[in-house]
Amino acid sequence: MFGLGTTEIIVIFGAMILLFGAKRLPEIGKSLGKGIREFKGSISEIRQVEPGQDQSQLSSSGSASDQPAEPAESDPVIR
Repeated sequence: MFGLGTTEIIVIFGAMILLFGAKRLPEIGKSLGKGIREFKGSISEIRQVEPGQDQSQLSSSGSASDQPAEPAESDPVIR
């Protein structure tokens, strides 16, 4: 496993306990796992896009970022 022996893994785990505390380690592991799952999910969604469909067709689905931003009527315009 990456050339790490048992002793090195124990030292790394001990340092993590000292840095984050024993109560925070499960929370950190859970959030790390969730982030990895979301990343893999977004990668698989990108791969499922048809080869003939380019990125501009995907973004033209009517999202708010396509329209130029307009100032709100209640905000005064200062020039």
